[in-house]
Amino acid sequence: MKKFVFVAGVVVASSVFAQDTMMFGSDDDEAYALAIWDSMLESDLAGDGLVISYPYPGTDPHGFLLETFYTQATINGHTGALVVKRNYGPLDVSEDEVIADPKGHLSAITIMFEREAGYDDATQNWFYAKYLPEGSLDVNPNGVSLAGLVGKDADAGCIACHQNASGDDYIFTTDARLTVN
Repeated sequence: MKKFVFVAGVVVASSVFAQDTMMFGSDDDEAYALAIWDSMLESDLAGDGLVISYPYPGTDPHGFLLETFYTQATINGHTGALVVKRNYGPLDVSEDEVIADPKGHLSAITIMFEREAGYDDATQNWFYAKYLPEGSLDVNPNGVSLAGLVGKDADAGCIACHQNASGDDYIFTTDARLTVN
């Protein structure tokens, strides 16, 4: 539900206020995100013993060097595609520095998980989360956890950005269809 602001007799729909409707950050979103984190720990995509690849240049909001992994996970009985992006910094960090000390340069882990049909068909059922390196969920300036439909119907946030990806799949790094067997 959008809230409206009256400005000089004109009704203006505000996407900033749209995020007040809590499309993300609910207790259910947090629990689901933590289940995904546990799955990533079991697969060595997070935590100690990280699987490491060669980092590539990135940009805000993710990081100045990135690693991206494509896999699948089963969360609460549903198997879906999982895109895991490790975000490294600071601005001048080199590939060699990240490879030598990935945990020391890790600033966040962001994910997209393809939930079951009907979760949010308008966004192709993608669930987003942003974790701090130790696995807690990052929060927005209002203290709301970044998990769920982050940025839906807004000017900024995961969905607001990813809806612009080519291939109409919400993924910037590839147009290949991520399938789950």
